[in-house]
Amino acid sequence: MSEPLVIQKLASEVVGTAFLVFVGVGSVPATLIVNGDAPFTMADLGMISLAFATVVIATVYALGHISGNHINPAVTLGLAVTGKFPWRNVPGYLGAQLVGAVIGAAAIIAVLGQKASHVGLGVASYGAAVSVPQAFAAEFVGTFILVFTVFGVIHRKAPAGFAGLAIGLVVFAAIIPVAPTTGASINPARTFGPMLVQQIAGGSVKWEQLPVYLFAECLAGVVAALAYAALVKPARQAEEAPAVVPEQASVTGV
Repeated sequence: MSEPLVIQKLASEVVGTAFLVFVGVGSVPATLIVNGDAPFTMADLGMISLAFATVVIATVYALGHISGNHINPAVTLGLAVTGKFPWRNVPGYLGAQLVGAVIGAAAIIAVLGQKASHVGLGVASYGAAVSVPQAFAAEFVGTFILVFTVFGVIHRKAPAGFAGLAIGLVVFAAIIPVAPTTGASINPARTFGPMLVQQIAGGSVKWEQLPVYLFAECLAGVVAALAYAALVKPARQAEEAPAVVPEQASVTGV
């Protein structure tokens, strides 16, 4: 089977990230628009989490064989720092993910109209009652759980065929406790894309919060990758040859 071209891999990352943002992030303004003046409930949070989970599962199986379906810079950085993804391809993947996130956020307004911007466009942010350390901790923990799970399910000894389902479920699970604090972005591209589109649409954006999200998420991706690598290393036999990990290992992130 021939290896996909670089342009095909980058296009796959654009499409996958756009799907993630449109469906996942778009479920937030859709819920607020449908609810009207009704209070936001745990059931609403569950539906939003389910939207993220289902689109992650779908894109893993639809696009994983092309680009690996990282759709999350934290995942790409984690793979690169552990030698499972070439550093030369990192800038292209990160750029493609950011472009996809912007396209996905723009599509939300195209479908839901300006009302989507009026209710916040699903931009991840934290309120005045949340301190910077607390926001950092929330995004770090959520992203760490996601990336750590990704590394576990793509390991050569993991049960085959269940990566998409496992990653989707951990996205669903991680959003529940993290969302009340920061909106549970756990993905630098998902953080930035909606913020940029919301700014262009004339909405209010807390740009001063962006470094907190980006640093926490990227650091968590690297730490989770290194932690998993350290966890499995002692289990290898001394005589065992290192496994060759395909450049586009089937992985993803929210």
